[in-house]
Amino acid sequence: MPRNYSARVFLTAVALVSPFAATIADEKTPPVKDAAAKEILEGHSLHGEVFNEGPRQAAYLMKGVGAIRFDVTTKSEEARAFVLQGIGQLHGFWYFESERSFRQAAMLDPDCAIAYWGMAYSNRKNAERAKGFIKEAMDRKDKASPREQRYIEAYDRYVKAKSGTSDEKKKRAEKYISDLEELLFEFPDDIDAKAFLCEYFWSARREGVKMISYLAVDALIQDVLDVEPLHPVHHYRIHLWDTKKAAKALESAARCGLAAPQIAHMWHMPGHIYSRLKRYHDAVYQQEASARVDHAHMMKDLVLPDQIHNFAHNNEWCIRNLIHIGRVNDAIALSQNMMSLPRHPKYNHIGKSGSFKYGRQRLLDVLRAYELHDQLIALCQTPYLEECGNGTEDLKRNRYLAAALTATGNPEKATAIQQDIQTLLDQEKKKQKAAGDKAQKEAEKTKKDVKKARSTAEGKHRSRVRDLERAVQEIDGRIAASKGKFDEALELFKKATGVPVEDQVAVMLQAGKTDDAVKKIASHVGSNRGEVRPLAAQVETLWAAQKKDEAKTAFEQLRKISSTLDQDVPTFARLKPIAMELGFGDDWRTDAVVASDIGARPPLDSLGPLHWRPVAAPDWSLADVENQPRSLSDYRGKPVVMIFYLGFGCLHCAKQLQNFAPETEKFREAGIDVIAVSTDEQKLLGRAYEDLDDGFPFPLVSDADLNVFKKYRCYDDFENQPLHGTFLVDGEGRIRWQDISYEPFMDPDYVLKEAQRLLGQDAIVSTPLSEQVTSTR
Repeated sequence: MPRNYSARVFLTAVALVSPFAATIADEKTPPVKDAAAKEILEGHSLHGEVFNEGPRQAAYLMKGVGAIRFDVTTKSEEARAFVLQGIGQLHGFWYFESERSFRQAAMLDPDCAIAYWGMAYSNRKNAERAKGFIKEAMDRKDKASPREQRYIEAYDRYVKAKSGTSDEKKKRAEKYISDLEELLFEFPDDIDAKAFLCEYFWSARREGVKMISYLAVDALIQDVLDVEPLHPVHHYRIHLWDTKKAAKALESAARCGLAAPQIAHMWHMPGHIYSRLKRYHDAVYQQEASARVDHAHMMKDLVLPDQIHNFAHNNEWCIRNLIHIGRVNDAIALSQNMMSLPRHPKYNHIGKSGSFKYGRQRLLDVLRAYELHDQLIALCQTPYLEECGNGTEDLKRNRYLAAALTATGNPEKATAIQQDIQTLLDQEKKKQKAAGDKAQKEAEKTKKDVKKARSTAEGKHRSRVRDLERAVQEIDGRIAASKGKFDEALELFKKATGVPVEDQVAVMLQAGKTDDAVKKIASHVGSNRGEVRPLAAQVETLWAAQKKDEAKTAFEQLRKISSTLDQDVPTFARLKPIAMELGFGDDWRTDAVVASDIGARPPLDSLGPLHWRPVAAPDWSLADVENQPRSLSDYRGKPVVMIFYLGFGCLHCAKQLQNFAPETEKFREAGIDVIAVSTDEQKLLGRAYEDLDDGFPFPLVSDADLNVFKKYRCYDDFENQPLHGTFLVDGEGRIRWQDISYEPFMDPDYVLKEAQRLLGQDAIVSTPLSEQVTSTR
């Protein structure tokens, strides 16, 4: 019989009546013979599937999540505080943590209806979970105030409304707007209702609702700020004006981070406005602040970075802006840091817009933009830029690699890449034709529009064919340029698209097309105002064209935004002779001029680390099946995979252990040990061996009091029950990878491959880049 079986059956029945009212009982709790009761799998929530996912560890009260004035119906002052915190987090789009705060409130007061509304609203992008939570709120709405009932009923109608077509989505959105307005007619002093309405006016555009008046929405935002000047509604004003008239949100840009400094996204948002206004240094401050706040939170609370949905978006945009202002080394470092984060099949992989994909894209971008060819070639031989199995991303990587190889005098290697891509192109064209032929035959049989059917079928391959063709054209152009065939190269670049303008202009100069080069770079600078790379190329181009006065003017423009650029990278190092002749000196950068409208800014270092770092794994000492002590310190100097499982009676835990057992030798060959931590008492550990003739090839240890489970956050604080966990701890005792869930992680091959990648990156970081470059030549 599984451990705590009778207790879980009993609590299943209780949970059917009152979620969050139950806690795990002791093993002596008598079973309930209720037909409605059924066994719940270990690790699963007692309250139903909707509670399985999301944060299951306790919230704590934070400072700096927004000044919220919201009446809450509850007898618990602590629950009230967590509801207010959750609403502030909602306004900051920190949905993972807002759900946690509302769960905490519901644990403290299971009848607090608005807490379940908050859980639902935290899942705006997960309709099924939102429906499950809002049902709980509706079940308790009679215990809420009339005002809270308005919130609950409005969102209940929203999540239940039909949304299969554009018209249905629009009607649903219009009804929700109307419901929020009705709430405000009855409760005109509810500033948070005004804030939510302002946000929804903006987001409802995606559901087909037109913004009738930006000024009217802005006036409603000002109503909120007149009452609470540092309300997080500053966030919504930035969204409102971002694409319409960004300067209208400058005041909110200066105050947004200060309104909720504990919420990373509130620091990120002003970056929208500053980027739109080409004030990239100011944008980078905001985005760097956001990254630091996120990193500090994740490292403190053992949250996987990509569990925060908008985290990777901030960091990749920060890198783009670092590229714009010439902080090349920081852009590379942050890109590599993004790629070094734990990957996960749910949260962070090449097919998802997360840290891995964004980090890879931005790393390639910065290396290409600043002609760091040797670094690009070297990193393509490492886990950072090796082929990843995604056709689109690998094509980009190989296209850029071929360009770098040509630039460093290796056209033969570039030709080999071109031939591989040409083979892929030929194969794709065959697939395209076969798809068209098949569609045509089917259309002829059914007397449908043959031309349309063929075009539709072939169209599914058109984008891939185009991308492959353009890659071949660029590589051919690079090779042609290396052979002095500049006119041919320029024609190929024109067809390829995506070739950096700075590279095209350099070939124009080599082709003797000086006027064309001057004109093209001037247009590029005009289209990319505030960016240092185009200006540097313009200085070089004008100087080469003997237009020294114009070159000086361009250089002066560059110097105005040069305060933080890295002079040692090739594109800026080449300007040194020009700077000396113009009298700008060896270090031609100038100090930044601080704008007067940015508001108070805390030192960035006070907010957290710029780069995410693995944290120390909590130490432990536990008894194994022979009642001998084992501890994490035994593995010092050697990585270990730790599996937290929920006892011998947990069938899906047994399946996990059986999955990992045959692969143990592969882990050992890779220099990685495996150990499993059980909820069983020490005397019962041996029961786990019963299903394997030869026993387990790795040790099992007992954590019956669950202290180690809790230290590693493999524990549901709301329901007082252990959770499944799988961790990789490196030889320095740091947690490098984790999975904490209501289900055990079943894929040992994934864990092994990810462990090898993460640990392999350590060796790359510790090797000087010069040695990496030399080894690839």
